[in-house]
Amino acid sequence: MVHRSNAVVGVFNVLTLLLGLAAVGGSIYIIILGGHASDCQKLLRNPLLIGGVLLVLVSTLGIVGSLGRVNVVMSIFLLVTFLLIVILIFWTVFALFGTHTKLGQRIWQHYKVTDFKHWLQRYVIDDYQHWKAIKSCLIDAHVCRNLAVDDDQNDGYLIFRRLSITQSGCCKPPLYCGFRMENVTFWVEPTTGPVEKESDCEIWNNRQDKLCYDCNSCKGGVLADTKLHWRRITIWTTLVIIYLTISYVLSCYALWNNRSDSRPSKHHTQPALNNP
Repeated sequence: MVHRSNAVVGVFNVLTLLLGLAAVGGSIYIIILGGHASDCQKLLRNPLLIGGVLLVLVSTLGIVGSLGRVNVVMSIFLLVTFLLIVILIFWTVFALFGTHTKLGQRIWQHYKVTDFKHWLQRYVIDDYQHWKAIKSCLIDAHVCRNLAVDDDQNDGYLIFRRLSITQSGCCKPPLYCGFRMENVTFWVEPTTGPVEKESDCEIWNNRQDKLCYDCNSCKGGVLADTKLHWRRITIWTTLVIIYLTISYVLSCYALWNNRSDSRPSKHHTQPALNNP
């Protein structure tokens, strides 16, 4: 007989299995697209595949151990779940405190790469191939399109929409360059040349596939957005930790029930007394 705790653990793991299959399916879809897949999709391909396969394997252990009442498999599931909880707790704490810096979020402020911790600079910026992939994703996602709206109160003069930190750093030259705006992605440099040599002012290019994607201000904006996204992801990882903890506690109870049922029952009977 399957106990209620076993059934609940089984339901938990069936839901996890479906999530894992969806992730694997998404990765397979990107692989099938091949050359037609966008650069952003290619960045997601491997994380989806690895995460999906991991979820499928863990949830399968949970289903076999709970519904099949296989104690060895359930023990392995508990060990893996415990390790996942510990890893997620460490990652969440790291994401909260390891990326903590006091940075303003004004639209016209350009972030410097040096404003961020060295490990974050190395991971996102200093690795050329990694930055090349990020830049391709930014271009593919058209982050620098539709940046302005017509202001009817100023004779049709174009004004910027509310820009994200990345758009502010990647889609226009820094203010200190003194460029004159023809439109939101076409700027004219001063006749005397860039204000500062060997800076983002010289890197800026009006081509849509160039703009300021190689500027330090763009890299700083990506780092700032990465920090914000990581801190938001910690909300989801906290929910996952709670989910896994509940599943872990129920699985411990289910394993205890399985072992209790497998023990032979002991009947203590009093020996019959001989009548005189």
